Amino acid sequence: MAANNAPGASPGLLGRIHEDIAAVLSRDPAATSPWIPFFTASGLHALWLHRIAHGLWQIAPLRWLARLIAYGSRMVTGVEIHPAAKIGRRVVVDHGMGVVIGETAEVGDDVLIYHGVTLGGTANARIKRHPTIGDGVLIGAGAKILGPITVGNAARIGANAVVVTDVPAHGVAVGVPATIRVPDAREAAEHADPLIDPAMWI
Repeated sequence: MAANNAPGASPGLLGRIHEDIAAVLSRDPAATSPWIPFFTASGLHALWLHRIAHGLWQIAPLRWLARLIAYGSRMVTGVEIHPAAKIGRRVVVDHGMGVVIGETAEVGDDVLIYHGVTLGGTANARIKRHPTIGDGVLIGAGAKILGPITVGNAARIGANAVVVTDVPAHGVAVGVPATIRVPDAREAAEHADPLIDPAMWI
């Protein structure tokens, strides 16, 4: 998993904004202009506010401010991301409403998250208790991924699935509780998403 990293040099602030908008445009056919996600994509706004909150979280005396920004973001966007959560690049939160990402969650690059998704914990202790999501993962609407489990690169989580065990790379998880299978090479190729190829973002 490559949260907060990608091939090549990391872009500056304007580069990241351009990259984020391009990611939304590539995933959302309703976004017919860059201005549409810039002004109206709540998931995109939640991620931008999270970056500010996450930066402040690294400064212990300012953690209260990080929590305040995260709270304000939740009120405005309907997306709740704990300031300590680690979110990669080109992540798209489509529609966004009802998404919850917990404190110790880690989300890789090029992940697509639909509305109602929870990356939740299963323990109250101050330990790693939220999932780690690999690069290029698709998480369907309403899915719940719970506990300190790992979802491998390019895995797909079905809508409303409840996932409580590791999902291997390219695996598919569906159902409650989720059953997991790994497609053969032909099926994997048929469902490959060219939009998550890091080479296109260099």
